[in-house]
Amino acid sequence: MSRSTLITLFIIQILLIPTSAWAQDAALPSGNDALATMVEMFRWEGLLISFFVILTAWITLRFADQLVEKLSNIFEDRRLLFQKISAFFHFAVYLIAIVSVVMLSFKISKEILVILSGTGAVALGFALKDLAASVMAGIMIMFDRPFQVGDRINFGDQYGDVIAIGLRSVKLQTLDDSTVTIPNNMFLTQVTTCGNYGVVDMQIMVDFYIGIEQDADKAREIVQEVAANTRFIYLPKPIKVIVAQVVVENYIALRLRLKAYVLDTKYEKDFETDITLHVMKLFSENAIQPPAILHRGAVDKTKPTQLANNHQE
Repeated sequence: MSRSTLITLFIIQILLIPTSAWAQDAALPSGNDALATMVEMFRWEGLLISFFVILTAWITLRFADQLVEKLSNIFEDRRLLFQKISAFFHFAVYLIAIVSVVMLSFKISKEILVILSGTGAVALGFALKDLAASVMAGIMIMFDRPFQVGDRINFGDQYGDVIAIGLRSVKLQTLDDSTVTIPNNMFLTQVTTCGNYGVVDMQIMVDFYIGIEQDADKAREIVQEVAANTRFIYLPKPIKVIVAQVVVENYIALRLRLKAYVLDTKYEKDFETDITLHVMKLFSENAIQPPAILHRGAVDKTKPTQLANNHQE
């Protein structure tokens, strides 16, 4: 269980105490009666037990994470399956821990429900509005599944692997080995692009540019051959090289776009580097040049007339 989740559970416990007292002060005529009701509301022995529930949940999740990591290293082809199971297990433990803490710490009765439905509930609602939105969004992510644990996604300006889906946030491991924490409710309003969606292989696009006067057929053949022979290629899926004439800044070029599947998402950058180095080497050996910037001067309108006169003479 992450530190943020532990803090969230403690905040829930702490916030419920004063807000419940405020509600009682508003509802009950006497301060002594309100204090007595508040004292009766809590299971004081349950607060200590709740701490051990949170500690047990944390130890359980740490053990589960270590087990998943070991199994993923042994059975690498089933890595995503283990991570998906781990994500659902984490979610279940979070919910059970929260429900257990509330049930152990409070005596649920009609009086308590009346108190919680009053001013205290409003105050608590404002205090936990963003948290509740993230929790609901997390539940929607788990069931709607726009992405899964282990998927490589592009969200905003962040790109990397989903390593955890929690009650409050999604953790993303970027390609530069940074961990980014994104609140769940942000995924409800922004577009997320998933590259592999539950499988380890993923399509990669690599672009090459050559001059429009170069041998496009030979260049396409080189790119196709290099992609088929790299050790990172996933051959059961097709390899395509699409040629198009494009305008790059102020010059025209032929773009050769390779679409091929990498064996595993973790080899994405190795795949791009290996193919780029080999293709550029073969382009050089076969005298296939990059685009040249062509400058076209202003047309002199007197020259055609002069040329015509010279031709007549």
